[in-house]
Amino acid sequence: MNKLPKPRISMNAPVILTFTLLCLCALILGALTGGHATVQFFEVYRCPLSDPLAYLRFFTHVLGHSGYAHFINNIVLILVLGPSLEECYGSLSITFVILLTALISGLIQFTFFPNTALLGASGVVFAMILLSSFSGAKQGTIPVTLLLVAVFYIGGELKDALTVHDNISHLTHIIGGLCGTGFGFWFGRAKAP
Repeated sequence: MNKLPKPRISMNAPVILTFTLLCLCALILGALTGGHATVQFFEVYRCPLSDPLAYLRFFTHVLGHSGYAHFINNIVLILVLGPSLEECYGSLSITFVILLTALISGLIQFTFFPNTALLGASGVVFAMILLSSFSGAKQGTIPVTLLLVAVFYIGGELKDALTVHDNISHLTHIIGGLCGTGFGFWFGRAKAP
């Protein structure tokens, strides 16, 4: 009788798994310090530019989350979308997507919203949602899935930004979606023969 081979665990998406682990560590650190570490390292907000941590927070705010529910809502989507994106576009490209989306959303928050703080990976999630619509697209085409996702997700965020008053940064979702769309077109051009 032939035995079935034992399944092996593989590190199929090192960037996505590392990002998830960093977010989990930031969540635990925030909980252990009563939120002080989150405010200090994982939120972007208006502060003097003489504060060296201000520059770090432009990137690290995507690691911080306000609690477990906020964390799990973002991370589950990242774990669903991220590995296939990392396989399709490569680890370096996905690292670039995460870092640039964090920087753009952090700079916009810092510049235009001086009385609020921003934390969480939802901008990265929206970048991945829109970027995933480009997977498998042929050069010179705009996938219908991209158009539908843009209408449903970005349209919904625009509506919510104008009509709903909550603690969700709908603008960050829109920025993330625009970043994902931009990366999709850019990566598509780079893959062209």
